[in-house]
Amino acid sequence: MARSATLLEQVVASLDTSLGQQHDFLVVNYENRENLEEQLDGLLLRKNIHILVNNTGGPAAGAIINATPEQFLNAFQNHLLCNHLLVQRVATGMKMDGYGRIINIISTSVREPIAGLGVSNTTRGAVASWAKTMAGELGVYGITVNNILPGFTTTERLEQVVQGQMQQQQVSREQVIDQMLSVVPLRRFAAPNEIADVVGF
Repeated sequence: MARSATLLEQVVASLDTSLGQQHDFLVVNYENRENLEEQLDGLLLRKNIHILVNNTGGPAAGAIINATPEQFLNAFQNHLLCNHLLVQRVATGMKMDGYGRIINIISTSVREPIAGLGVSNTTRGAVASWAKTMAGELGVYGITVNNILPGFTTTERLEQVVQGQMQQQQVSREQVIDQMLSVVPLRRFAAPNEIADVVGF
């Protein structure tokens, strides 16, 4: 599920179907929750979903003291509320079949807030607590709920954070990257496929 039909078509076409798995996709915008509900309900009429990965791009960078109520509301809408809506919808089929996997891609900010990501730190913490609560409620049905906390990973989101830090601190790109890598034991950014491998596991 994403906003780019072309990308989703490519991903679905590349997936392995040798074990009888079926794959499908929806094109939705999380800011239109009613449309999300309609499309998801239509998909669930055709099949039960057994694996759900919640992975939403982070809110804009910035100091929390400067964050507006609207920024918090939008972040909670896109991360917590839409995650919750998706789980509510797919959990019925998972319970029926006695199997389900719900994986939430969050952030290391759940353990320690990241400077300059005030709204994101707050929202990710809420999602983590929500997921832990959900895990306790759904485990009895054979449904697991896990949170994955990626560190700095080479994505468009990371570049947005780098640019934000450059503007906020008035320093060069190299200085921001050096600062980030100083807290990474391997002194390098993760590759997206490394996070994907954890999700697959």
